[in-house]
Amino acid sequence: MKDLLSNSDFADFWQAIVAAGPALRVLVIIVLAWVAIAVMQRAIRTLRSRIAARMDDREAIKRAETLGRVFRYLVAVVVSLVAGLLILGEFGISVAPILGAAGVAGIAVGFGAQSLVKDYFNGFFILLENQIRQGDVVNVADKGGLVEEVTLRYVRLRDYDGNVHFIPNGLITTVKNFSRDYAQSVIDVGIAYRENVDDAFAVMREVASGMRADEVYGPKLLADLEIAGVERWDDSAVVLRCRFKVAPLEQWSVRREYLRRLKHAFDARGIEIPYPHLTVYAGEAKDGSAPPFRMKSIASPPGGG
Repeated sequence: MKDLLSNSDFADFWQAIVAAGPALRVLVIIVLAWVAIAVMQRAIRTLRSRIAARMDDREAIKRAETLGRVFRYLVAVVVSLVAGLLILGEFGISVAPILGAAGVAGIAVGFGAQSLVKDYFNGFFILLENQIRQGDVVNVADKGGLVEEVTLRYVRLRDYDGNVHFIPNGLITTVKNFSRDYAQSVIDVGIAYRENVDDAFAVMREVASGMRADEVYGPKLLADLEIAGVERWDDSAVVLRCRFKVAPLEQWSVRREYLRRLKHAFDARGIEIPYPHLTVYAGEAKDGSAPPFRMKSIASPPGGG
């Protein structure tokens, strides 16, 4: 290559191109721009393929492909823009006024399409930082559901009722992802005030041990039951809190199965699961006597009803 650049024939050829008419120089600019775009896009594809070859996650590979398309598009736009300006210069058209007008037009378009630009910028960083992947269960912009598609423009969610939500990336400021690494299935259990709390804890651990040994639910549990203790005193129940460390997206199924089994265990041990009830207190006099409740029976009309 060095010998080629120092070759007098090549120098003479280049001087001939420079001295040639605008048409030939425009053709050379177009060819060089095409070559530059092809080379850089090929380099981006090669880099993306090498990165994807080291990934085992299908969604990570898909995210790398999306980012690769974005960079290839940016390369094509930038090189084409530079080539277009050079071509205008070859025809004697001053580029400075065009750049000034483009700047003013860009500001106007920017004000009108700032939400769209924000969507693309946010979408780029969401993909780059791997905040959301297809198949995740997330809560974004006060909407929750299963992620069906992630693009630079929007995130498509399907909620539990089957409704589909298209959320522009510009509206996403906080992402709550329920699907990463592991989850905690937090469970509150209410027992009557007359029951022994320690006995209830023992039954809860027994039921959890049975789930750990179960061939269906055992693989979903990543650790033994963790009992936090007495969470609060409600009007009609003592609330006990516990949690399981579970595989991603299994927190709901584990919670439902644990409560089902715990209901049977509490019934077998005679531990009362209270329901909300109301005690009516009529008050009492200073001497300790309580006034009677006055009840009035309303007779049914003739013929029933």
